[in-house]
Amino acid sequence: MHVRLSTIALGCTLFASMAALAQTPAKPANATGQCKDGTYWTGSTKSGACRGHKGIQTWYADSAGAAKTAPIKPSPTAAPVTTAPAAAPAPAAPPAPAAKPTRTPPQPAANAAPGGGPGVVWVNTSTKVYHCYGDRYYGKTKDGKYMTEADAKAMGAKGARGQTCSK
Repeated sequence: MHVRLSTIALGCTLFASMAALAQTPAKPANATGQCKDGTYWTGSTKSGACRGHKGIQTWYADSAGAAKTAPIKPSPTAAPVTTAPAAAPAPAAPPAPAAKPTRTPPQPAANAAPGGGPGVVWVNTSTKVYHCYGDRYYGKTKDGKYMTEADAKAMGAKGARGQTCSK
């Protein structure tokens, strides 16, 4: 009796596992990768692939990162397509010189105390630390006032993080 129940249980288990394998969806033709949650990615690069889907499990695309597409063949019953002769390609434009990074002047901190500006520092009077124009704490500390950097140094204040504002 015990052997018969074990055989039935084994048969049911095999049947259930075969049914589960039969329900696994096939990989879509245009998929370039499969995510760890079982979804597929169709983008041409790995950049951003499977974001929000626990990452990439398998990458199907070639090593160059682009998915290969099959060329479209005309059907044998279709009429031949005639095309106009292609125009001569335009000459290539000379490469643009590399743009030098521009340094933008610092902007005052949002919600800063009125006053201040370039050439003036904000001195936190309780800590004796001054902040330069454009600094995150410029005009924002609870106790402070605007003055020149020389006046701040004369009263014994030091620059934030050991820095000076004048160049």
